[in-house]
This record gives sequence, structure tokens and C-alpha cells, in this order.
Amino acid sequence: MVICLSVRLKELRTSKNLTQAQVAQYVGVTRAVISAYETDIRQPSYDILIRLAVLYGVTTDYLLCIEGKRYVDISELTDREAAAVYEMINLFMESKKELKGIHKL
Repeated sequence: MVICLSVRLKELRTSKNLTQAQVAQYVGVTRAVISAYETDIRQPSYDILIRLAVLYGVTTDYLLCIEGKRYVDISELTDREAAAVYEMINLFMESKKELKGIHKL
């Protein structure tokens, strides 16, 4: 499970186009420490784990590979904007279901 943490940390950082130095500055450690987290040499403290989860917009359970679901905070959107995001997600999910059905044939 720990290796999963290092993989998730690196994937999330690169998906947000952040450098290790930028992440380090945000969470209050050095770039070398972030590198150690991403290469499974070192494990973050609870405090740092929470800061990383906040930075990447995921739960600590997601970082620790306890769950595979990712969440998006839409609390600052208007009801109309939130509804548009919800509809977009539904369209993506329907497309995935259709593709899975085609692959079963």
C-alpha cells in the first residue's frame, strides 16, 4: 500500500504541472523530502499527508489507496455551474458504460 502512495503523489503532482519544489514550499518541507516521498524512501507525517491531500484536492484515503474514488470540491460554484459539472460527469460515465458494452461483444 505504501508504494501506491508514492505513485499517487507523483501522478497527482505531474497532473497539476507542479514541480517538487512548488509542492515542498506549499507543504513546508524541502524538495528532497518530496522526492523521497515519491520514490518510497520516506513516508509523510499525518500533518504533511493532510496538506498534500488539500493541495491535490483528494482525500487522504485516496492518497493511501484505501479508496479509488477522486472528489472535486464544487462548493464555491453556483447551483447552475454545479449542475453543469454534474451533467458533464454523467455524460462521461455513460460513454464509459457504452464503451464497456462494446468491448464485451
